[in-house]
Amino acid sequence: MDKKKAGAIAAAVLLIAGGTGAWFVFGKNRNDAGDVPAAEPATEAPTEEPTIPLYDYVPSETGMTQKAKMMLKQNKDIVGWVKVPNTSVDYPFVRDPGYIPPGNAYYGGGEYVENEYYLSHALDGSIDRNGTLFMDWRDEFGGVEEEQSENIIIYGHNMADNSMFGSLRRYRQDPSFFEEAPFVELSSNYRDYDYVICAFLITGGNWYSDFLYWNMEELDNEKEFNNYMDMARSKWMIDTGVDVKYGDKLLTLSTCYSDADNSRFIIIARRLRDGEKAGDMSTIQRTESYIKAHEPTEAPAENAEQQ
Repeated sequence: MDKKKAGAIAAAVLLIAGGTGAWFVFGKNRNDAGDVPAAEPATEAPTEEPTIPLYDYVPSETGMTQKAKMMLKQNKDIVGWVKVPNTSVDYPFVRDPGYIPPGNAYYGGGEYVENEYYLSHALDGSIDRNGTLFMDWRDEFGGVEEEQSENIIIYGHNMADNSMFGSLRRYRQDPSFFEEAPFVELSSNYRDYDYVICAFLITGGNWYSDFLYWNMEELDNEKEFNNYMDMARSKWMIDTGVDVKYGDKLLTLSTCYSDADNSRFIIIARRLRDGEKAGDMSTIQRTESYIKAHEPTEAPAENAEQQ
């Protein structure tokens, strides 16, 4: 897949694409106070009923699913659904439309730069501080797998009530939570996919950060792919042991960590390979180093000659 070139404007806006709290867009400080309290709450199941209707999902081998057809009647930008079992993440997500010139009635007539509109708009176009989960405007996630981006990046707010990507904080509050929730379900408008989490980490969200993950959607060659994963491994909170290699399709979930330093919390997962089964970690291919480190230790044999 040919690499897409992002302009300086897009790069600047991507810095805000996963965050809550203070949003910085070309000098405008829009302080959305209250999304992330000083003392983080324990992650619990939401008490409110979902506001987005759930539809029966009928997979299709040849075309768009019935669920997608129904959802697209609500919003033409919808490209899929993401669910992280054992968390509150269970939402449709859109593809950011890119630059929106003034006067576009569908988006309310305002002007928006890339990856900005869905930071503050719900699926129905209304102003909503929760925003909408959205895929980077440069990503591809259609029905032709060969044309899909090697790394799908989805942004969502870190809401204190655990909505959007708020419940993902459990992974960093207690890294052992990975054992309870290692899988991600990702559906396009055409079919379902399963992923296994291979890394989660905190990293910078500024243009001068050492890991510009938001500009790494098209990992077209082995060097770029390995650079992405090597940087992730250098920052990860735990070694999940999940084997990842060039050719795997990746998914990156991005949300805000701290307004103080504009940092981000990201979760990286890879698509399951043939023979692997969602919900069964025993089927997941592990790295040699992980296997060696977790080999059972044999008790020393008794000395038969010992008296």
